[in-house]
Amino acid sequence: MKKIAVIGTGIMGAGIASNFLKNGYEVYVWNRDKEKLNDLIKNGAKVLDNPKNAPELADIVFEVTANDESSQSVWTGDTGILAGATKDSVLITCSTLSIKWTEELAKLCQDKNLIFFDMPMTGGRAGAETGNLILLTGGSEQKIEELKPVLKAVAKEVLYFGETGSGMKFKLLLNMLQAIHIAGLGEVLKVAKANNMNLKAVGDALAVRPGGTTTTLAWRDYQNVPNPINFSVKWITKDLEYAKKLSGKEDLPLLDDVLNRYYEAIEKGMADDDWTAINR
Repeated sequence: MKKIAVIGTGIMGAGIASNFLKNGYEVYVWNRDKEKLNDLIKNGAKVLDNPKNAPELADIVFEVTANDESSQSVWTGDTGILAGATKDSVLITCSTLSIKWTEELAKLCQDKNLIFFDMPMTGGRAGAETGNLILLTGGSEQKIEELKPVLKAVAKEVLYFGETGSGMKFKLLLNMLQAIHIAGLGEVLKVAKANNMNLKAVGDALAVRPGGTTTTLAWRDYQNVPNPINFSVKWITKDLEYAKKLSGKEDLPLLDDVLNRYYEAIEKGMADDDWTAINR
């Protein structure tokens, strides 16, 4: 059975590590905030001294950090993942990153003849905790097929989008559309409220038609503030900024409007609130 390392044990990384442990894998973990490792240690995870040790001790390394800066810090340098990797290492970023850094990271791996995949996730806290994530992958399709038996421990579905970087591009598009959708529901409910409509009836009906995961989630969290949160205002703002960069010079007024709403939320002290909080 393959040995697994997870670098970054926030909401998503902790979920991945926990499900690998539940499925009998030997799991190594590393996180800047050591307190976030306590539950995983109790369940059998082994703590790494630094990210470099991950590919030295494990067959497959999952990096699940917050943004480009944190990702760069764990991949590069004398104690970074790349410093300990060999041609037998399988290296995966599950973070949501900019395409610029994703491509730079892929090139660093290519220059060392290392196996690398971009594999961002969707499914939120619930998906991470239950092993029902959807992995959005880019890289060698053949090698991803070979990995699927291992990935079953954390994901219900593995979607393939093409060459390296394709999974990350799709994740940015997905989060862009979901954020626009959430903001759109908020505006609809605002109009319904202004017209003295029964908001419960309106929201329940919209959850059926047009329906879908995002509408249902946004309506659920409009009624009851999620605790713990699923995804924060500050991290969706980061993702939308990366999506904006991906768009290049394209004129995207919907994205700009929604991004501005999230900027305003951060200015109001809502950075750590759930990403649906802009509708309240």
